[in-house]
This record gives sequence, structure tokens and C-alpha cells, in this order.
Amino acid sequence: MAKLILSMDGLVLKEIMLNKERLTIGRKPSNDIQIDNLAISGEHAAVVTILNDSFLEDLNSTNGTLVNGQSVKKYFLRNNDVVELGKYKLKYMTDMSAAAVSDVDKAVMRRSGGRADALLSPNDSPARSNVGATPATPPAPHTVAGFVQLLSGANAGKELELTKTLTTLGKPGMQVAVIAKRPNGFFITHVEGSQFPVVNGVQLDAQAHQLNDHDVIEIAGIKMEFFFKP
Repeated sequence: MAKLILSMDGLVLKEIMLNKERLTIGRKPSNDIQIDNLAISGEHAAVVTILNDSFLEDLNSTNGTLVNGQSVKKYFLRNNDVVELGKYKLKYMTDMSAAAVSDVDKAVMRRSGGRADALLSPNDSPARSNVGATPATPPAPHTVAGFVQLLSGANAGKELELTKTLTTLGKPGMQVAVIAKRPNGFFITHVEGSQFPVVNGVQLDAQAHQLNDHDVIEIAGIKMEFFFKP
């Protein structure tokens, strides 16, 4: 399991295990990692962990977030990366023997700053008409493929097969969510923005939510239907 080592001036202050989908860092007591220092914003940054990978997001902090001395807004963390927030440092460490996301998926995430731009270029496919159907238990993962069909926006009616381990949907700077493909199904997790994704009319929280067949998702004002195909 990955972890963060919090230090200041070379003195180790705390070790934090990344055992949550989303972990927040900031000055407010409500954060998972509270750093009571005026150089740190109330809600400064967040670390989102999906499967064996984590990525860092600066939450529009006043003084910014550095990784290895470079200012970042969103960054895919690698073993021994050092995150700097004011005088404080967070060293990211992970078990390198663990199974990882494919190099192709990582390259896509790094190249796009954590975005797959899935809403911008989905594959053409005939529209489906079973929106609003009663959610069903997902079929066995090895016999089905997961898809998302756009229900609104310029690309309404188009489908995207969820072939990647991570598929990022939404509009950067407004609202972004990740759909993770796992052995036991597909899970959606909030990544960026003040508003959380809505599934079947219910707003989600910061935890991962397992998707069921024919769930209707709303992200950044775009509605889409998640479904399985044999």
C-alpha cells in the first residue's frame, strides 16, 4: 500500500497510509491531513488513489503545490516523488512490486494531465433507449464489457467502451470523475470540482461508488448511461 511521509526541515512528523480513495490536505481540521500553518490553504490539495496508483491535485491553493520542485495542478505520483507545501514535504512511497496500471494507460494520464478527454471523442455507435430502467446486479465481469452512452451535449447518442483501467470523464476546472475498471466491477470516484457526480438523481460523496447496469450519471452538466454488454 502506498503512503506519504510528512516532514519539515528534515524531521519526520507523520506517516500516512493511502487507504482512502480520496485524501485531502489543508489547514482546516476537516482535512485528512491537517497542516496548521498559514502558508497552507484551508483545503490545499488532494490525493486520489485508484487501484495501485495515486495522483495529486492542487485545489486552487493560494501558494500552490510543488512536486520535485515544479509547480503542478494535477500530477500522477511516482515512487519517491516529493510534494512540497510551504515548508512541509510529503514523500510518496509505494510498493513497486505491486501490480500496476499498464504503461499505456499511465502515459495517457500523464500526457493529458490526468484527463482521458473521454467526453470529447467517444466512438460512434447506435443510440440506446433503456434510460431509467431499474438498476440490475452487474453480470460476471469476465463475461461483459462496460460502456457509457452520452445522453446530452454535442455528442449525445454516442457510446464509449470502458476498456482502460482508468477512464476520466468531465471538464477540467469544472468537474472531473474517474471510472475505474476492477475485477469486481466498475467504480466511479470524484476527482475535481466542488460538485460531486450524480448517479440516478443522488449526489455521491468522496468514496468510490460501484456502478450498476443502466445507472444514469451526471458529470459537469452532461448526462450519460452506464451499461453492460455481453
